[in-house]
Order: sequence, then C-alpha cells, then structure tokens
Amino acid sequence: MVEHTRTLGFKVAFALGLGTMIAAGIFSLSGTAVAAVGSSAIISFVIAAVIASITAYTYSEFASIYSENGGGYLFSSRTFEEDRLLFAIGSSLFLGYCATTAFYLATMGEWFHQFIIPHGIPIPHGGIAVLTAILLGYLNSKGTEESGTFQVLVTSAKVAVLVVFVGGAFGSAGPAEAIGTFTTGFQNDVGGIVSVAAVAFITFFGFSAIAASAGEIIEPRKTVPKAIAASILTVTVLYIFVIVAMVNSPIPAEVVARQGETAMGKVAAAFLGSFGKWLIVAGAIFSMVSASNASILAASGIGSLMGKQGQAPRRFSRIHPTYATPFWSVITTTGVISALIVAFITLFPSEGGVGPLHLGLNALTGFANLNLLAPLAVVNVALIASRRRFPDLERPIRVPFSPWLPVLGIVANLALIAKLPPTGIAVGVAVELLFIGAYLVWGGAPNVDELVRHAVEQQTQPLGTTGDGQAGAETPSELDTDVEAAGEESEDRYRVLVPMARINRAPDYVRLAATLANARDENPIVHVLNVTHIPDQTPYEMVQETAEKRADRLVERLDTVDVNAEYTVGGHISRDVGFDINETARSNEVDLILMGYPEEHYEIAESVEYNAPCDVLFAQNFDMGDSEQLDTINVGVGGGPHHESMLSLVGTLGRAGATVHVINVTPTGNNGTTEEMEETLDELPPDIAIERHEVTAESVADGVVDVAAENGGPLFIGASRTRLLKRWVLGSTPDQVIQRADAAGVPVIVYATPTGITGRLSEALTPLGRLTRRVFRRNQERDSATPVRSD
Repeated sequence: MVEHTRTLGFKVAFALGLGTMIAAGIFSLSGTAVAAVGSSAIISFVIAAVIASITAYTYSEFASIYSENGGGYLFSSRTFEEDRLLFAIGSSLFLGYCATTAFYLATMGEWFHQFIIPHGIPIPHGGIAVLTAILLGYLNSKGTEESGTFQVLVTSAKVAVLVVFVGGAFGSAGPAEAIGTFTTGFQNDVGGIVSVAAVAFITFFGFSAIAASAGEIIEPRKTVPKAIAASILTVTVLYIFVIVAMVNSPIPAEVVARQGETAMGKVAAAFLGSFGKWLIVAGAIFSMVSASNASILAASGIGSLMGKQGQAPRRFSRIHPTYATPFWSVITTTGVISALIVAFITLFPSEGGVGPLHLGLNALTGFANLNLLAPLAVVNVALIASRRRFPDLERPIRVPFSPWLPVLGIVANLALIAKLPPTGIAVGVAVELLFIGAYLVWGGAPNVDELVRHAVEQQTQPLGTTGDGQAGAETPSELDTDVEAAGEESEDRYRVLVPMARINRAPDYVRLAATLANARDENPIVHVLNVTHIPDQTPYEMVQETAEKRADRLVERLDTVDVNAEYTVGGHISRDVGFDINETARSNEVDLILMGYPEEHYEIAESVEYNAPCDVLFAQNFDMGDSEQLDTINVGVGGGPHHESMLSLVGTLGRAGATVHVINVTPTGNNGTTEEMEETLDELPPDIAIERHEVTAESVADGVVDVAAENGGPLFIGASRTRLLKRWVLGSTPDQVIQRADAAGVPVIVYATPTGITGRLSEALTPLGRLTRRVFRRNQERDSATPVRSD
C-alpha cells in the first residue's frame, strides 16, 4: 500500500518552525522596523510573538488530538461541517503559505540584485525567486526526508550566522555601550509599533508549518507541541538580540530606511567589514530558502488534505508511488508561488511595471498576513466549538482559561489585520472571493473516504484449485486496502487487477490476465474486482444485497474454469467507479490493470486510463481460446510512450515463445500517418521470432486488422497519442481498429501507460508534429509530380 511514512523527528520539526521564522522577517523586516520605531521594534516583535503564541497554544491542543497533515484546515474540518466555510479556511491558508513563500523568495531575489548580481545584467526582478521556487518544488516532490535533512542543515547555519552578527555588534560597540544605546532608542509611536507588529507576524507563523506537517512527524502528539513552543521561544530571543544590534548600527537611520529589506547587509559590513557583509548575505539567502522549503511542505500538506476531502481536485491527494509525496499538490503549490512572484514583483512592482497597478513586497506582505491571520482567528473559534461539541474527546494538551484565551487570540488576530497594508488586503480579499466563487461553481467532490465501501471481503483461490464458498457479507467501516489473504510472502509478486462489469465475461479476462502475468513472473496473483455503482445521496445499505449477489455470481462463474494463477475476488460499492478501480490498484500495488474496452460508460475507461498508477490494457473480442493461446501476436508500428511500454510486454511474450508480427501500413487516404518500422524493431528483443509486414491500405486501421486476421492471434496497439483532441477530432486509430476488429473477429489489446507531466506534454504536441509531417510529405509528393519546364 502506498502511504506516507513518518520520517521527521523533533530535530527536524523544530527546524521547520525555526527555519520558517528566521527568514525574511529577521533579515529584512528588522531593518525596516528599526527605521520606523527604533528600539521599540522589540515591543512590536514581542507583541507578534505573544499573539502567535496564543494561537500556537490552540494549535498544540488540536495537534495533540489529530496527527495528520493539514494544520488549521484539518482542525477546522474536524470541528465544523459547513463545506463553504471549510473551503474558505483551506484556500486561505493555502494562499497564505504560498504568499509567505513568495515573499521570502522575492526578498531573497532583492538581496541577489543588491549584493550578488553585477549591476547592468538584465535579469528581471522576480526571476531568481521563480527559479528558486521551482527548484524547491522539485526537492519537496522527491521526498520529505530529503527536504527535512536540508532544513536542519540550513537552519543550523543561519542561527550560527546570526550569532556572529550579534557578536560583531557587541564587539564593535562594547556590551555596556550597546545596551545604553538601545535603551535610549525607544519611541512612543503606539500606532507605528502595532503596524510593525502586524507586518512582523508573518515571521512567527512558522509554528503552523509544524502542525501542518504533522502527518510526516514521528509521534506527533508529543513532538508537535514541543517543537512549536521551542521554536517560538528561540526565535523571539534571537529577534531581541538582532534588534539590539541593528539599533547600534553606525549607519545613519535614513540610510537604513532607504536600504529597506537589504539594510542588514550594510550594517553587517559596518560591524564586521567585507567578511561580515558576505556572511550576512549568505545567511539571509539560506534563511529565506529554508523558510520557503518549510512553507512549501506545509502548503502541499493542506492541498493534499483538501483533495482528499473533495474541496480540491482529487489528484492533489494522490501519493507518488516512488517518492511517497503528494506530488500534484507540490506541483500546484510551486505554480501558485511562482504566479504570485510574477504578479507582485515582476509585472506590478511598487514602482513602474505594467499599467497603473502597483503592488510590490509591502503589498505581498499584507496579502500573506491576511490569508494567515483570518484562518487563525477561525481556528481559535474552532477550539471553543470543539470543546462544546466534543466534551469527552481526549485532549493530552489543553489550552488554559478557555474560552477567554482563544477569544483574546481572535481579537488580537483581527486587530493585526486592521493594521496591514490596504493594497495587500484588497488583493487578498479579491483572490479569496475568486477562489470561493470557483468552488461554488464547481460544487466540490465527495470525500475520498465516502466514495467506496467493501461489499464483501476478498476471497483467495490458490493456483490449481477451484472455490466452492460463497462471498461473505461484511461491511467494514473503512476501506481496507491490504490484501492479507494473499499472504505476506506475496508482497513482491506480479499483480494484475481485473475490474469486471459483465460477469459472464470474467473467465475470458481472468485467464488472459493470468497468461500475461505468468509471462512476467513465476508466481503472479490476479485480483478480480466487481464494483456496484450507486448515485450520490443513495445509502450504501440499499445496494448491499445486490453487491453481495454480484460477487457470489462472480465467484461461481470463475469456479467453472481453470485459472493458471492464484486469484482473489472482491466486491465494492462506489459512487465513482473509475476512482475505485485506481485506488484499488494503488492500495494493492498492482503492476497492471486489465479491463474490457468500453462499450458504454466511456468516462470510466477515461478516468482509469488517465489516472491509473500503472499500465492499463483494454481488451476486446477475447474468448476462452484466445485467453490462453498467445502463440501469435500482431503489433502495429507506431511511436510514443504507450507504444514503447507495450513493446516491453510484447517482447516478454516473444521470449515466452510467441511469434511477433510487426505490421507497417502506408495509408492511401487521410486516416493515419506512415511510421518507421525500424524504430519499433529496435525496441524488441533480438532473440525472439519476428515477421515483418509492409502493406498499403486505405487507413492504418484497415491494414493492421486485415493482416492480423490473416495471421491469427491478438492485435496489440498503443493508446492514441491524440486523445487530448478526441472530443473535437473523431477517428483516432485505436477506436478505428476496435470497430474494424469487431467485424473481422480479431481480438485486440489497447495498451496505455502512465505518462506523467512530460508524457502529457508530448501527447499534446504529437498531433502538431504528425500534422506537420503529413503536410510536408504531401508538399514533397506534389513537388515531385509537378513537371519542370525548360525554355
């Protein structure tokens, strides 16, 4: 079963929180804060820390109960039932994490432009930030253990840099004079102090990154609260010392104010010389990178949970079979971060840019803080509601003085929102309303946990035996995805899933699956599945008896034939058949799905083809003889990822003794394109029996079916490479082959393989390439047929 493995201990969890907090706030906002309110910046940061701590306490109580990814969105979803409210919370937190990451990376980009990139090189602002976002997205898609180790190393390095910076300040001025200068620099600007606290809150939000990643953390009920408390306390102490150092800067205040987010680099140069400047530059860049890494991990965790609960595309919840990460959620997170950087920094900066709209880093800070503070207020409300709705729920950690302390957190969060930059608030509200509007139009999807129920337990029929029992009638409360009946020793066996809608055809397809599996492995196992579909709002109990009878019929039908492999039989009830098939394939870690070519319900086949975790075969016209006799195989010449994967199976069958007939058709009409036979032959093993066929026909489909009918045996073809256009352009080759094969009585297997992002891009571009080749060939034929006149 493909699932998350908890790999992050206290050290990494602490580094996640600390690394997120020691970022753009300490390296960029410290200079801006000191320029605005002097030594009172410490009060601003302490206010932000106290407000963050109140909500962090709420997070700790929830995290001691729920140990999954999702943070505030998870806690709210376990308390409230209103879908629109939950979507608003989840999307706001997702945007908040993405905007926070965009702010960190955009600030890092400004440090690059100020200190590293030579002046005059035309690199657009935001370009370095987008590139870094893509690299971090790639890192997080590869696995949380790798990114967690990276987090610990970088966080340790930047803490060391800050210690050196503070030591330089005290060494330059002397401890007594440094403290004296600091104590005389306080101001009474209450409004300015609160405004700085509102902007600085983003620096303390790292505590939520720990809770949002609880699903990756070992013993989260103990580790998460400890890591939250330790990270907030540590970063508050560091901020105090950094502010003291900044106040003692020998650089005039107006210069610090003008330098803004890069002022700390100038101050370090004054304290420590050139070495100090480059040390702080390196520390700032590493800090912002590690904070961004933690925020991406948190945002993708929320996206994954929203996908699971039907408030985002289900693909977001899908776990990568190799890296065990929510791959699509990470990709989406990376895309949103990049879009925010381009919008706020590249297209609409604070000065210049495209059109009259001016945003920049200040507006981006407001956008991020709005989308963080508003959900935090709701999480405090959720704690009060949770205490009342679930008074008997075990809570290892309890917030004291409830509900008064959560109410204080609500008021404080709302007060900070009022002090945020107005432009950032306006853009944040507009984007959130756009997201909510899109969700209302879409309507959401059912929760993954509510889509499927087992109608019967899986029954195993060992090799060489026939079953005589009836399917059981138990209904587990949760989808049990382990195949315990197959035995622990079967974990590494080759597995084929055979979804059966028409039970009378089960013997043919199960025996075909066994034949294909035996060519791949000595001891394979075939999982036979019947899915009974029910509409939304229909109780599962209404079709329970029907599903049990269908499973019984399936067992009885297979008992009448010999299957040359061990197999299991199971029955499900599902609101989404395609989803159920793919999830069963993932859960059982199958290597191949074999199902009938769709005669109706094309959407099920399409869902399986596009979303399957493994290769998929669509079979047509197979009977008992064809299922076990694969001595002759016909293959159409082609190209693309589906064709190449199909040739691997064909080569395996060839090594098992089958004769492979490779058919290349030159179409005389407009249906199909001539392919290169040598490309197909090069992909086949050299030690198998191969016969070549070069034919001319009206269409590719006509040619391959006619030759296959003469040779006997099934015809293998790859899935269409133009299927992205099939709703607008009819007549793809596989569909034409199926139609002609039906009339000729030729069994056909259409092979589809998971293609990933690059494969789908290739599929999208293939029609253009094929059209270009066709037009080029026609022009050559026309030119060669045109008589040349000589004077």
